[in-house]
Amino acid sequence: MRSLVIVPTYNERDNLPPLVREVLAVDPALDILIVDDNSPDGTGPIADTLAANSNRVRVIHRPGKEGLGTAYLAGFRFGLADDYDRIVQMDADFSHRPQDLRLLLAACGPGDVVIGSRNVPGGQVENWSLLRHLISRGGSLYTRLLLGLPIYDCTGGFKCFSRDALGNLDLTQVHSNGYGFQVEINTLCHRAGFRLREVPITFPDRTAGRSKMSLAIFLEALAVVWRLRRQSTASTSRRLPPPPPLPSSATLTAGVTENDR
Repeated sequence: MRSLVIVPTYNERDNLPPLVREVLAVDPALDILIVDDNSPDGTGPIADTLAANSNRVRVIHRPGKEGLGTAYLAGFRFGLADDYDRIVQMDADFSHRPQDLRLLLAACGPGDVVIGSRNVPGGQVENWSLLRHLISRGGSLYTRLLLGLPIYDCTGGFKCFSRDALGNLDLTQVHSNGYGFQVEINTLCHRAGFRLREVPITFPDRTAGRSKMSLAIFLEALAVVWRLRRQSTASTSRRLPPPPPLPSSATLTAGVTENDR
């Protein structure tokens, strides 16, 4: 089974070489696709050097910072076109540990979407503040309740898709680009009837580089949840059968008994 790990990058020059080395060591049937958004710190040329030294490393260069969601969509299309059996989303900052890839790949059968979860038994995060814990847990609970998702980590980005699942999604319908992208993909997979499974992972905070999280990205994720909720409500309304016709006045009159007169 051939698997592709998609790694979007923006200013990850310190993380990328050791990450690629550790990911390639997980499984000889595992390839890496780096999607770089013209990082000003020189991540792009480093990615090219890694690709020149291994036929298991590919690189897509984009002209500017176009966002996480569009980077993954570009990677999805690449992986589907090249007939990979499983396609993995993975951050470049080591918050997604390469050793946990084995768990995701082992759990991903046909029609499955496997999520590396911080919120199931055995899952954990490291070096987070109490506020960050509350935001993450609260965001997942909020999303789970509003959208009816059967998972506990709704915003995590460490995922493995079977080709069956990803290939049957209409990727042109994905409109979010920040962390709301994770919510939207989960929701589309659930509504399409694919099985969402969670495996526990350890999620350490990044040790090099800067986080891409911002208030704008957080607010976009909240807006995405409500947009998906409205779509679901509208879809349900369209599926409801029409109400029965009201009886005519003649029918009403005919149904009146002598005692009613």
